[in-house]
Amino acid sequence: MPDPGVLCPRDGYSTAMGILENKARARLFYKYLSKVYDEVNPFIWNEEMRDEALEWFDVGPGDVVLDVGCGTGFATEGLLSHTEHVHGLDQSAHQLERAFSKFGRHGSVRFYRGDAERLPFRDDAFDALWSSGSIEYWPDPVAALREFRRVVGPGGTVLVVGPDYPNSTLFQKLADAIMLFYDEEEADRMFAEAGFETFEHHIQQRRPGSPRAITTVATVPGEPESGTDTGVETEAEEGTGTPEPADDPVEA
Repeated sequence: MPDPGVLCPRDGYSTAMGILENKARARLFYKYLSKVYDEVNPFIWNEEMRDEALEWFDVGPGDVVLDVGCGTGFATEGLLSHTEHVHGLDQSAHQLERAFSKFGRHGSVRFYRGDAERLPFRDDAFDALWSSGSIEYWPDPVAALREFRRVVGPGGTVLVVGPDYPNSTLFQKLADAIMLFYDEEEADRMFAEAGFETFEHHIQQRRPGSPRAITTVATVPGEPESGTDTGVETEAEEGTGTPEPADDPVEA
């Protein structure tokens, strides 16, 4: 059985982790990128692509949604047009500061600083989970996907957007050196290994020649239970009222 955090080898595809698949380096990277993130992001992942993915996500007004790797809140804004029950988590304090400037520190969205691979929420806490532009920085993507399955109730939707593996050999080598890029075959392996049974992939692109995104829409196994409490709690909240994210333990 392959290592759950390392992609299976194939011709021209490296199993070595990229330089930004390291949490400390990723946080340092976003310390500086956060200053221009909202200006740069539309060249790779724009509103049209986000809104198309939101149609596949298909959440309703009463759904409680977690946005993992929420960053400055670009996806959060789109999610709020479908439900007012949105929670955002990111490991970068600098990205979250930008999010606070949009939504307020104690506004309609509740933000947490934490780790995608060790989510600080109880089992089945959410109706759905969204994560765009985050998987490429995870050292162990399968571990994070298992966490996504754990915190979303049976029958709930998990949507993950990541960078599609380039076709050019030159760009493949560059991609492998920086962060995780993957194709549909690797996405199949990761989601199946994380315990998902039903999922589909979509390739999105801003325009021909621009970087491609691979968007996976998965369903958490099991039948939804009617009347299940989906109130968001962390283990620490139960009895104390104070959430305690796994890394850099603060509620943002």
